[in-house]
Order: sequence, then C-alpha cells, then structure tokens
Amino acid sequence: MNLYQMVLKDILRRKKRIIYAALGVVIGTMTVVGIMTTALAGENKIVAQLEKYGPNLNVVSAISNLDMKLGDLNLGTVAVGDNYIQQDKIPEIRRITDGKIREYLDKSALQVFGVVGDNDNIATIAPKLYVPANIKGASVMLVGIEPEPEQIIRTWWQVKSGGFLKEGQEVMAGASAATLLKLNIGDKVAYKENEFTVTGILDETGSTEDYELFVPLAPLQVASGKEGVISSVDIRALCKACPVEIIADSLNQAIPGIRAVAVKKVAQTEMGMLDRINKFMLALAGITLAVGCFGVANTMMTSVHERIKDIGIMRAVGASRNQIIQVFLEEAIIIGILGGIVGYVAGSLLAYAIGPLIFEGAAVSFVIRYLPVSLGISILVAVIATAYPALMAARIRVADSFRSL
Repeated sequence: MNLYQMVLKDILRRKKRIIYAALGVVIGTMTVVGIMTTALAGENKIVAQLEKYGPNLNVVSAISNLDMKLGDLNLGTVAVGDNYIQQDKIPEIRRITDGKIREYLDKSALQVFGVVGDNDNIATIAPKLYVPANIKGASVMLVGIEPEPEQIIRTWWQVKSGGFLKEGQEVMAGASAATLLKLNIGDKVAYKENEFTVTGILDETGSTEDYELFVPLAPLQVASGKEGVISSVDIRALCKACPVEIIADSLNQAIPGIRAVAVKKVAQTEMGMLDRINKFMLALAGITLAVGCFGVANTMMTSVHERIKDIGIMRAVGASRNQIIQVFLEEAIIIGILGGIVGYVAGSLLAYAIGPLIFEGAAVSFVIRYLPVSLGISILVAVIATAYPALMAARIRVADSFRSL
C-alpha cells in the first residue's frame, strides 16, 4: 500500500475530522470569493454611476494672458490667441484619447463597455459652440451641441416638457431661460435671419445651463457665420482606469492651439472610491483567511494527538520523517481542493445574497476565473496551517506511541 492509498483510507475513516478541518478552509475561501465577486459587481455598478458625473476632460482654445505694463505701472492683462478651435481637430483628439485608453485597458475590460473592434470609438466626445445672442430683448447664450453625445455626457439632464433636442432648426431651453423668455413648446425663437422651434424645456439643474438655449451645432454654426469652428470639447473617458491627466498632456503636446484640462475632481473621486473599496475588501478577506488558517491548524494539531499511535507504528515499520510530513501535506491538499470547490460555490451564492444589499441594483454573477483563485487560496491555507502539525508529527518517536496507549 503506497502513501496515497493510505491517505485516502485514513480520510474515509476519519470523515468528521476532515469535514471539520475543511470547514475552516471553506469559510475563509467562501468569504474571499464572496467579497471578490461582490466587489467586482459593485465596481461595475459604481463605474456605471460615475459615468453620470459628466466630462472628465475639457478642451478649450489655447488663449494666454499677456501682462501689460508701462514702467512699474500694471495696466492689466490682454487675452492673446484664437477664441475658437478648428472643428477638423476633433478626429485627432479622438485618435489620441482612444489610443491612450487602449494602452491602459485590456480588451476584456473594453468589452465590458461594449468596445469590441479595434476601430470602435471609446471616449464620448461632445463639441460645443457658444454664441451670445439677443433673444426677445434679453442677452442669452446660445449653445450649439451635438445631441447624441451631449445626452450621454449630461445624464442629469431631465426634460420637463417636450422632447430632447434633435437635428434641425430646433431649440431646447434651460429652465430659467424658458421662464424669463416665456417660452413654451412650439414657440419660435428668432436669431438673425433664422428661426428655431422650441421642442423641449429642461428641468432645473442649479447651474448656468438653466439660463442657456441649446440648438444643434451645425445650424448654429451656419446662422452665426462660424462654420468649421467650435468653442470647446467635452470628453468623457472610461475612467475606471483611464489616465486622464496623461491624455490631457498628450493632447496638449500633439495638437497646437488647444488646451486640454483634466477634471481632476471627477477622476480622483472615481479612482479613490474604487481603491478604498478594494483595500477594505482585501483587508477583510485577509482577516478571514487568517482565522480560517488558525482553525485548520487547530484541527490538524488535534488530529496529530489522536494519531500518535498510528504515527508510531509507521515509524516502527520504517517510515521516515519526510514520509510522515508527506502524509499530512497530501491530506492538507485534499482538504484544500474540497474546501476550494465548496468555498467557491458558497462564496458565489453569498455574493448573490449580499451583493444587491450592499450595492443596490448591482448585477452579480458567477465569475469562473475566481475558481482557480479559490482553489489556490484554499490549498495554500491548508498547507500552511498543516506545516507545523506535520513537523510535530514527524518528531514523534516509537516510544511516544507506547506511552499514549
């Protein structure tokens, strides 16, 4: 009979003791898998929610301030540079932005956001044109936008009446602008020789957007005589791991005449929140594993004391200390495999139970790639926990087994 058969027979003979030992591994592994699965679902939900924060990169014209002095007398500053960005720079802005994101996110991460092909757009890019106008005797800011990307970025916009802006001679009014100008759905807004029909009125946002009138970009460019130029570009990247500051630096270096600024508050909020969640989860998982390790070690030490007679007989028939250690380590590996499989299933079910409670509305699912992780952790914990008891067992002499009778 070889050692493997002896280990299997001993496990079948001592089922309860093995179950108790495996239970500690199962609890530790279950907690780790449950935390990891819940954290993954939570991260995906948080990233989706943080997408509602708006742009995290803003591109404007590179205007510099020139100090005007006469001797020691400061005459103030003068803005130097073009107030507009050439619209034909947008493809280059997209190329650089998407390229940097691809460098930092692997294909599996991009697929989560629906990016499959190498030529698929990643970032949301929304150009704007600001044109001051006089509407019904009041000074108002007309803002030219592309409706689709703007709606993706400004997810906090709620249409109070009418519908969202589309292409054509349409205008969507901010809440305060609609009140001050007494605009209703279907009214006409005249600008120079053009008329725009009010198709929507936004709910109050508490920002300057409440006082603006939004029209499609192309018609406003034509009406204002500013074809081919824009005032700014808002960029919304996939900020779970996007280096927004590096993207901003790359844009500034590669494209003359623009100034890209990373909205650090949004980026830092995203990264900081996710980092804190991950650190907390890892700390909790480490504590649970340590408790499980001590539980397994205690069970195995009890097993050594109960098996002094068996170990003495093995030593009497010629078993070496290494073989004694090997018996316990093989037993630990079997306990680890059983604990890893059961712990993975139990941890995934635990995530299904607690995930929606911690992250409301989070979609929890079995994560197959965590099965090898679960097996690796459980086997490692079982082997580490068994190391000391196995060494103690190897030191047992034949005479010790007689004293235990």
